[in-house]
Amino acid sequence: MYTKAKICMLTLILPFMGLLAQSNKTTMKEKSNENQSYLLTDISYINDAIFMGRRDSIAAPYIFPSIGYYDASGFFADVSASYLTSANENRVDLFLMSAGYLFKSNKWSGGISGTAYFFNEDSYNVRSETVGDITGMLGYDLDAFEVTLTASSFFNNESSADIFAGLMLDRTFYVADNSLLINPSITLYAGSQYFYEAYYTTSRLGNRKGQGKGALGTVTSTTTNVEILEASEFNLLTVELSLPLQYYHKQFIFSATPRWAFPQSSATITTVDTIIKEDLETVFYWSVGISYWFNTKKNK
Repeated sequence: MYTKAKICMLTLILPFMGLLAQSNKTTMKEKSNENQSYLLTDISYINDAIFMGRRDSIAAPYIFPSIGYYDASGFFADVSASYLTSANENRVDLFLMSAGYLFKSNKWSGGISGTAYFFNEDSYNVRSETVGDITGMLGYDLDAFEVTLTASSFFNNESSADIFAGLMLDRTFYVADNSLLINPSITLYAGSQYFYEAYYTTSRLGNRKGQGKGALGTVTSTTTNVEILEASEFNLLTVELSLPLQYYHKQFIFSATPRWAFPQSSATITTVDTIIKEDLETVFYWSVGISYWFNTKKNK
């Protein structure tokens, strides 16, 4: 059902939580290689919102249903809503819409997408100041493993755009009579940190938006001016290990993905009163989900 291009693209555009968080959903039948068009529904859960190895000091667990149409030509469109389930913060925290094109030709795969993000005004998600992105990827199957390059531009509210580049190495194994897929991968992401500076300006160091609660807990009447010295620099931001598992049964996909993020390039956070060198820590997070697809038409 999913080509490798679709696996990588979904990793980048649907998971808004470092999400790289939505599981690399795929099926063993590779419907897209059979010129199938289909409608995909999904409901997933992620225990925290992680992006480029960064997160808020208060966990942001989400339940996120989504529905998407994937045409046999390669074009797709997807919408998703994310419900924040943390104590005293129950609300729809994000709505997003994505559209793009995916292709696979022999050993090559790739695609391009655009995504619009609509965060709740009280969101403390580390990406809560992001309003949209354009993402492209290109992969090649080397038999022993597949290598995928990605490039993205993320647009932030009242801040400069971020540029990200990624390199992923992965290998797919099929077991249990091709009903279970195991897809271990390692991914490196590099880029700027304007999104992080905007997040600190609105959601950390006493600048919590609305009634959102977080690390320092209180809402203040004054705003702390924040600057990240490395915001404009292009640095290695995170190294991630993941082990997506997908079990295929008829039209259903049951997925679970543990991930380990090893954030790099600590930020130097400056305010009028102080300079803080961020202490980054390794993060373990996970997601689970159930998907169901409906075939719509088949190209002749």
